[in-house]
Amino acid sequence: MPDAAPPTAILDAKGVAKRFGAVQALRDASLKVDRGQVVALMGANGAGKSTFVKILTGVLRPDSGHVRIRGRDSSVASPAGARRSGLVPVYQEPSLIPDLSVADNLRLGDTPADPFRHWAGELGLPDLRPDAMIRSLSLASLRIVDLARALAIEPDVLLLDELTAALPTDLVDRVLRVVRAQADAGRAVIYISHRFTEIAAICDRATVLRDGLTVGDLAIEAGIEERIVELMLGGTVAAATTGTRGARSRATDVPRLRVRGLATGTRLSDVSFDLGKGEVLGVVALEGQGQDELFDVLAGNRRANAGTVEVDGRPAVFTDPADAIAAGLTLVPGDRAQALLMSRPVRENIALPLLARPRRWGAIRMRDEAARVTRAIERLQIDTRAQGEVRRLSGGNQQKVTIARWIARGVQTLLLFDPTRGIDIRTKNQIYALVRDLADQGAAVLFYTSELAEVRLACDRAVVIFNGRAVDVIDAKDADEPTLMRAAYGLSEATGVST
Repeated sequence: MPDAAPPTAILDAKGVAKRFGAVQALRDASLKVDRGQVVALMGANGAGKSTFVKILTGVLRPDSGHVRIRGRDSSVASPAGARRSGLVPVYQEPSLIPDLSVADNLRLGDTPADPFRHWAGELGLPDLRPDAMIRSLSLASLRIVDLARALAIEPDVLLLDELTAALPTDLVDRVLRVVRAQADAGRAVIYISHRFTEIAAICDRATVLRDGLTVGDLAIEAGIEERIVELMLGGTVAAATTGTRGARSRATDVPRLRVRGLATGTRLSDVSFDLGKGEVLGVVALEGQGQDELFDVLAGNRRANAGTVEVDGRPAVFTDPADAIAAGLTLVPGDRAQALLMSRPVRENIALPLLARPRRWGAIRMRDEAARVTRAIERLQIDTRAQGEVRRLSGGNQQKVTIARWIARGVQTLLLFDPTRGIDIRTKNQIYALVRDLADQGAAVLFYTSELAEVRLACDRAVVIFNGRAVDVIDAKDADEPTLMRAAYGLSEATGVST
């Protein structure tokens, strides 16, 4: 009798459930991944994706259900156990120790150096130094380091959780090619992303979660996006902002923020723009073009070497974040883990700027501040069921908390650095609507986005930065993706920047 053929399913999870106190994070989640396939795991924020991933990778134990790997029942009790079974994750936030070098992090994870160098080069970091400190690398570089480290140990199942959300377009293309090649070589990939263009480009199937349940498993084909969204949101899809924004007529009065010839370090060399009251100005740039340094200077995290900043017509110099906040500039950073007290409740995180404001002699108006926090929670529709700790919220709700703290305090100039990174379509639309509402009330918003389509959805204009210089300013009505991409690669036909 011939030997039985090996099972095609590398991973098969069925009936997985998990509760955290009063919150039922997973009710009945299932996922099957075959050899040679890329399977998208999709769902709105709060659907249970992160909990499911942590169970599959041994970070959490399920209350019920089972997971089979290579046809055998598996009880993965730790991330190390998952790795031994052939399943290696790359989580949404970098899993690297910032105070150690790249080489030290590789040694801690028992990662072979030569394969790591190969994959780092393939993914766009050929010149990465082994002695580079992790804390000195950009968020995009950290994501590439994490992925190269995972690929170096040749996993049977690669699990990618919103990997491309922090990457510029050029690095995204490299990642997608590598992911597809992994499947074509007979391995399997679980791919978590809210970007339908990526799902359509590399995935074979999509498994959809809603409210902790697996509600669909679909083959990827033309036009499937609408069906996936219906499954994700239960048929109650909020109308997306699909129209193109025209250029807002800017008032003739003094702009809220005026930047001229700003430079710092080696990456930011010459950036100028005006940001008016009631305006949303997008910032478009590929990885490492100076956008990080621009936001750091405006938020008081870094000193400029040259150039000037004016706020409401008055010169401003920020020596620390307190100076910027006092001038009305408040930052929502790209890495929400840096902005939040993860082990503290939602309300404490939102109230933090209120409690930190200098006060004259007198009693603290706790009732007024509690009301401000409540209004911010309601305005952003933040899910507060997990009141114990912010870290138990979905990524989208965590991002809402980082914005809500400044809504509660009062917004003059909001610096948003990739605020929709790694969040679902419904939450994205809520943030777009909030940004427009703030602008309509007179606030000024500087909005860096790594998704070019967002310029038309949320902004009035966009300033494009290439090689540390502002090379073009484009009205939203003209800001289609090819135009923005040409400018971001320094191919714009513009000869100067009109602020």
